[in-house]
Amino acid sequence: MNGSTISEFVLLGFSCSGISYLCLSTLVLACCTTILLGNFLIMVTVQSEPRLLHCPMYFFLANLALLDMSLGSVAAPKLAADLLNCGHAISYGSCMAQFFFLHLFGGAEMLLLTLMAYDRYVAICHPLRYTAIMDRQLCLRLLLLCWAGGLLHTTIQMVAVAQLPFCGPNVLDNFYCDMPQLIKLACTESYAVEILMVVNSSLLTLPCFLALLASYAMILVTSCGHFGKAGMKALSTCSSHLMVVSLFYVPCVFVYLKPFSSSQVDKVASLFYMVATPALNPLIYALRNQEMKEAMGKWKCKQKLFPVAANGVHV
Repeated sequence: MNGSTISEFVLLGFSCSGISYLCLSTLVLACCTTILLGNFLIMVTVQSEPRLLHCPMYFFLANLALLDMSLGSVAAPKLAADLLNCGHAISYGSCMAQFFFLHLFGGAEMLLLTLMAYDRYVAICHPLRYTAIMDRQLCLRLLLLCWAGGLLHTTIQMVAVAQLPFCGPNVLDNFYCDMPQLIKLACTESYAVEILMVVNSSLLTLPCFLALLASYAMILVTSCGHFGKAGMKALSTCSSHLMVVSLFYVPCVFVYLKPFSSSQVDKVASLFYMVATPALNPLIYALRNQEMKEAMGKWKCKQKLFPVAANGVHV
């Protein structure tokens, strides 16, 4: 319908060989394993501890783990398979599906990180009204808005890319399908589509970034007014979230808000936020959060006290 004559793309991936190739393969496989196991452990831990599940902070954390696991499953398994099998081809349909889910999960996660910052702002700046403001119904509605925002973002991107005809060449200078590289392969003038990509990404990224700055500015002002243990504890609860936000935002801004870029460094930035960041998030939250560590310890003890027998009956 859009005039395309090619049925698949070839992903160049990373130009490395020998020991570098082996190290990259090992790193990607380790990240894939950590993404699945680490985020699944956070989800199970929060679900198994009613006290955490009914706390908005950990409710959002469990959903962040779900998004990280989803985002990490978009391109990382394909990259790992390509590194092991030396195969770099991807069909047109798979490429478009990869592109769609990348922006769906990425957009939803960006909005969720902003929502988590707002949750910390309410908890620290309005502690007496926290439970009344952040009730379960509001949390569910806000979470639904995050998914709706991600869906709207990826739909706009998808409609723009679907109009581009691809007649050849079909070589993508990346390890996954994304708009900056697809635009360069279009048979027709794609200047307007590239501008649309930057504007659409800016409309999602900049408001979220400004909301994050406003939330943490208010948190900092409030915390500085309460010196001592109370103020330090308030700041420590936000440190993990700030680390996650930095790991996610910096590569995204570098890749999507810098138009007409052909730098090979973009590949490293993409690899970082699509593979490394979803793997690091569980480690950051699990190792820096005392309540999570205690809940994981309780869950581990329950598994030892109530092992599952071979026939599926608890003994």
